[in-house]
Amino acid sequence: MYINDEQLREFLSDSGLVSQKKFDNAVKTATEKGITVSEVLVSEGEISEDDLRRSHAYVLGIPFVNLSDSKPDLNTLALIPEPIARRNNIVAFRQEENKLEVAMLDTDDLAAIDFVKKKTQLTILPRLTDATSIKQMLRLYQKTLRDELGDVITRESQTLEKFGKLQPENENDLRKLAEGVPAVRVLDSLLRHAIVQNASDIHIEPQEEALLVRYRIDGILHDAMSLPSSATASITARVKILANLRLDEKRLPQDGRFRMETDGDRVSFRVSVLPTYHGEKTVMRLLREDVSGFTLESLGFHGEGLERSHDATRKKTGLILVTGPTGSGKSTTLYTMLDILNTPDVNISTVEDPIEYQMKRINQTQVRPDIGFTFSTGLRSLVRQDPDIIMVGEIRDRETAALAINAALTGHLVLSTLHTNSAAGAVPRLIDMGVEPFLLASTLQVVIGQRLVRTLCNDREEYKLSAAEMRGLEEMADLGAVLKALKEEDIVSQKSTFKSVSLSKEKPTKECETGYSGRKGIQEVLPVTEGIKKMILSGSSADAIEDQARKEGMLTMLEDGIYKSASGTTSLAEVLRVVSE
Repeated sequence: MYINDEQLREFLSDSGLVSQKKFDNAVKTATEKGITVSEVLVSEGEISEDDLRRSHAYVLGIPFVNLSDSKPDLNTLALIPEPIARRNNIVAFRQEENKLEVAMLDTDDLAAIDFVKKKTQLTILPRLTDATSIKQMLRLYQKTLRDELGDVITRESQTLEKFGKLQPENENDLRKLAEGVPAVRVLDSLLRHAIVQNASDIHIEPQEEALLVRYRIDGILHDAMSLPSSATASITARVKILANLRLDEKRLPQDGRFRMETDGDRVSFRVSVLPTYHGEKTVMRLLREDVSGFTLESLGFHGEGLERSHDATRKKTGLILVTGPTGSGKSTTLYTMLDILNTPDVNISTVEDPIEYQMKRINQTQVRPDIGFTFSTGLRSLVRQDPDIIMVGEIRDRETAALAINAALTGHLVLSTLHTNSAAGAVPRLIDMGVEPFLLASTLQVVIGQRLVRTLCNDREEYKLSAAEMRGLEEMADLGAVLKALKEEDIVSQKSTFKSVSLSKEKPTKECETGYSGRKGIQEVLPVTEGIKKMILSGSSADAIEDQARKEGMLTMLEDGIYKSASGTTSLAEVLRVVSE
């Protein structure tokens, strides 16, 4: 069923999601760029993808379901064969007597509905959903993959142990061992297992009596399995072959990269090999290459912080900074912003180390410090490539900072990252790098500080803070500002006080062992207003700048975390763990 622009306009206007004026502007932009009105509204931040899908579902009279955190019965899921589910983007998620509810991206796919009806002999109730929900449900088909891979690894590692005792000494022997069936199967299984577990890193660590494999999942390192120590040489050699590293070099660290595709997911592995006492330790960072499904909302942005971030992306010139420690999601936020900005009428170029996600229509450049190609040399060349938008992976030194500021001054929108503990801390850091305060005040548009917190599963506990806990929290955060945000976004009633607000915490279950699944950002979004500009020019400290930003409505990361605990996203304990690191 097709929804025309007038139907969409009427619903969005009546529901207050998008004004008539903004919709008319979107129609004009869509005509000019040859894309749909819906695409314009989402890319410009006027409406989230989920709200748009819900709007379509409402106009069509079809229920919308969000299954991204759903844990359906696996027998119900199995009613639709996996190949059919993947090909037609249709999954079964609930069965009641003779009725089967199925979630789909396209409820006009009558052939798929008819197939499921004939196969199950049930009445089919189609529901509209989003791509994230479908992808999450498809992963559940691999629920038993851990057991399957465990059998493969156990069986093949015994063979590896036998061959590993031969102790290959030259490159040819190592290559034969690495290309043998056991090494190939074990490493392939380890990689697939890590992808299924949604790991961000794989650690392969040689010990005296074993080869320990650990996965970092949701920011926490877990033991995954233990292999015979004699498997170290063959597994390490196999990784080196995939990453195009030297097999015979065991004295120096080596870095490389390779890619694999499994079940429709394209994943890049960033490899680091480091000599240790018991052998070479290997760490692989998993980088999912498909970033197009992200929105700022899905990363955790909301309310005024979301509006201010979108406002910054609408600027034609200036500097947007994302700050935080390693592993805080800075790159994902930048790539999401680039995805929003990536329209046919702009030229986007990047200088990165490494290129974490490959994006269509964006010119991405990898730095090579070993041959003198650094961020600063890359940026100096980029400005001669007629870019509209430039992304610099990280501002690390005085020269890169000066070039980024100069590019922002000369008609470019520049996005980059900085290692600071807070958004306000970016200002003194850049001034310490030699950036003149008057240039910084003229170019800086917004600074986003962030961390990643583990998100709660569907089963969670609610509780209220004790008087002592409330007093302790009031010393660290402005609970009035948090309550104001909760009221503005209709999380709590307008009559609520913070004493009446329930927070959420983890509830471990059989399906969700830790009570957590996945991660999301907590952010502080600091727009450079006239008041902040004056403070930059006067040389104010980071604390003073943060105080002024809070007076102007900024939630700190801690306050945003409290907001997200009250809205059921994470727990207060998790927020305190992360912000104290």
